[in-house]
Amino acid sequence: MNDVRVRFAPSPTGFFHIGSARTALFNWLYAKHRKGKFILRIEDTDDERDRKEFLDVLIHGLHWLGLHWDEGPGVGGEYGPYFQSQRSDIYRKYIEILRSEGLTYERDGALYFRVSHRPQVIHDLIRGDVSREEEKDFVIVRSNGKPVFHLVNVVDDISMRITHIIRGEDHLSNTSKHIELFNAFGVKPPLFAHIPLILKSQGSGKMSKRDTGALIEDYEKNHFIADAVRNYLCLLGWSPKEDREILPLDEIIRLFDICDVNRNNARFDEKKMSFINSEYLRALPLDDFCGRALAVLKSGHLAIEEFDAHYVRDVLALCQEKLRSFAELPNFIEYFFTESFPYDREALAKLQSKFDVQTRLHKFKLAFESLDVVDETSVENLIRQLATDHGVNTGEYIHSVRLAVSGRTVGPGLFGLLRVLGKQVVLKRLNAFSKKN
Repeated sequence: MNDVRVRFAPSPTGFFHIGSARTALFNWLYAKHRKGKFILRIEDTDDERDRKEFLDVLIHGLHWLGLHWDEGPGVGGEYGPYFQSQRSDIYRKYIEILRSEGLTYERDGALYFRVSHRPQVIHDLIRGDVSREEEKDFVIVRSNGKPVFHLVNVVDDISMRITHIIRGEDHLSNTSKHIELFNAFGVKPPLFAHIPLILKSQGSGKMSKRDTGALIEDYEKNHFIADAVRNYLCLLGWSPKEDREILPLDEIIRLFDICDVNRNNARFDEKKMSFINSEYLRALPLDDFCGRALAVLKSGHLAIEEFDAHYVRDVLALCQEKLRSFAELPNFIEYFFTESFPYDREALAKLQSKFDVQTRLHKFKLAFESLDVVDETSVENLIRQLATDHGVNTGEYIHSVRLAVSGRTVGPGLFGLLRVLGKQVVLKRLNAFSKKN
């Protein structure tokens, strides 16, 4: 089957859940892997629950993840999604087909479909063959005249020539109804693939919208890298060979096959998501990293526009390797842009319990003042020489100096930090620390 056509068919009744995003991604990847078509179809027939704000979040989230669809209403490649609310005429035609075949009857104003009472075999690409028998007739048109989910889904899949239905495991219970309808219309059902549930990171049960990490829009708000989020979503039920986790998108597309999806439920891992995001962050080209970082900083409290652009770039370049996420960036680099930064008193007390911090700083200051050039090599050599001369570990100087000039004991490499701050600022901060402590 070469002409692969898949669809993502969400309802705009809530924010963009990670499970829905994973379903969209698996459909999109399979379409790209098979050089087929990925279709977006909005199930907006629930007037009471559908909201435009949810639709907007959904569309924006798909674009943010790079999951663009391949056809729909529109021209010139600028496609909108299909909307079930705009396809009523098509549904009416198919309803009449069932009526003409004697496969429907009315009760209490609703239209029911007569099931065959024969076992339906679901050929599932992930779970193998699953046999189910639909025992009861079911409603296909409500008493208010609105067709129900089961009917419109099948009609749309037929009219859109869908070849593979890739959806969550929770839809498996609906599939026998849908096969009944496909058979009633004389159409061979598409191939099905029911992907596993995503379980919450702690405890048991399906991940809900209230769980941390459940909503795609939160990742964008917290400045995650979309490529990293997409990469992590791939790993929720699928994995490449050789235990690799971080792959470029073109390789994921080449390797991904829906048959390789694990049938066991996947568990969300917040730490792994953050780790993958940090790896993508560190791999960004510097210009891209700085552009993203500046966008984050300009929305915060740091007055970076008052500083020279080359200085800001040096700060960002120095911090990129150590940064775990853009969300922590403002706090991570605050002391580069203000002299009013706090000292970690607990860290200072811990250092003081081991050695005399003021003595280390005094000796460092005397040596540092004599440096003609402040760069990584000269600062490293200076600290190593001081440690050798006084028979102590280099860490005593490194931790003391870092605390004095930044207020903390963690951050980017100290030698680069001192180079970027510059000789005069470093000396000024050493003096200020000695007076306050």
